[in-house]
Amino acid sequence: MTVERHPVRKKKRFKVRFGIDYPKRVAFTGDASMGGLYIITGQPERPGSKLLIELNLPDDQQVIAYGRVRWAKKVPPNLIRVANKAGMGIEFTKFEAGENLLKEFLANLRH
Repeated sequence: MTVERHPVRKKKRFKVRFGIDYPKRVAFTGDASMGGLYIITGQPERPGSKLLIELNLPDDQQVIAYGRVRWAKKVPPNLIRVANKAGMGIEFTKFEAGENLLKEFLANLRH
């Protein structure tokens, strides 16, 4: 029997801005949960890096959070669409704004 460590990740494409000092890079998510998210990018940050993240929900609602890179897989930009999990997995460490918005939005999504 397998025990899940994290909340169920739901596949959802959100526009996200992220960066170490400020959210200067733009990408999209592959999935998300209240514990973290997967960012699809050809230039992931190194595991252990701390990021500031702006996640854009529908209706111009925004979630602002801090997170830590848990894993990263770098691939050439032309292979991002075909590579398995190109990008990085982020674990949320603190929410600045929109935590309840994200919780409500994810609760209403199907897997």
